[in-house]
Amino acid sequence: MRILGIDPGLAITGYGLIESSDRDLKVIEAGVIRSDVKDKIEKRLLAIYRKVTDLVKDTAPQVAVLEDLYSHYKHPRTSILMGHARGVICLAVKEQGVQLVSYPSTRVKKAVTGRGHASKQQIQRTVANVLRLSVLPEPVDITDALALAMTHANVCLRKL
Repeated sequence: MRILGIDPGLAITGYGLIESSDRDLKVIEAGVIRSDVKDKIEKRLLAIYRKVTDLVKDTAPQVAVLEDLYSHYKHPRTSILMGHARGVICLAVKEQGVQLVSYPSTRVKKAVTGRGHASKQQIQRTVANVLRLSVLPEPVDITDALALAMTHANVCLRKL
């Protein structure tokens, strides 16, 4: 199964495509989608939408995985902006007919490291180790996207 993890962001959206077969996970592609911080929000959202649409067309995943939207009381604006990016990503994925699932961040952390409140560095090291990567994925948006894809692969394995 081809699983596309997407870590939504207005400035940087990370993505990671893995192939899951039996208990083996293999990275097919990973990277970031950037929008120009100087542009108005509508132009940035359109750029994200178009790039995600192209990504889904080019990689042909069976499922795309996003992190559930959450809000921190100290940074409500950040959550709102991320919600905008997440919305256009959901639209782009569904328009291509790809199944879309989401998981809370604590579930992703627990699935990857065994701890629901693991640090970014713990996630990064574990993802690199499990996927047998020679270097730590940078920026962490890529790691987060790969962790989302790994979580869904883990969930699917338990259903077998």
